[in-house]
Amino acid sequence: MTRASLPACYAFRVFYEDTDAGGVVYHANYLRYCERARSLWLESLGLTHTRLASELGLGFVVTHADVEFKSPARLDDRLQVSVAPLRLRRASALFEQIIYCGERVLVAAQFTIACVKLSRFTPCALPTELRAIEARIEAKGS
Repeated sequence: MTRASLPACYAFRVFYEDTDAGGVVYHANYLRYCERARSLWLESLGLTHTRLASELGLGFVVTHADVEFKSPARLDDRLQVSVAPLRLRRASALFEQIIYCGERVLVAAQFTIACVKLSRFTPCALPTELRAIEARIEAKGS
């Protein structure tokens, strides 16, 4: 297992398909950028959604999203999407994510993600690889 940084940041480019007729990123695509960044962050822990599903029968679902749109991104912008786990509970995690274009904050969001047993879609404990970072989250907060 590698050690994920807290917070981590991932780069994305705005493609034509991400924009509306005015060349501005369509609002739902910011959620996609955040999801992709969380997936890359999980991979930095040695976890992939495929492995979680096939080996452990686990998946993640968004149970709450609090998203504040501050400024638009445009075609060909280079974005940075941060991922910072704020709190881990037995079966869920709270993440803060910020989307930047240079120094400009475009979106500030928090997502609650629940871990579920895919066979029943019922809550279950987070994988041990995620639980292992709990002490680092607590140390960062103090």
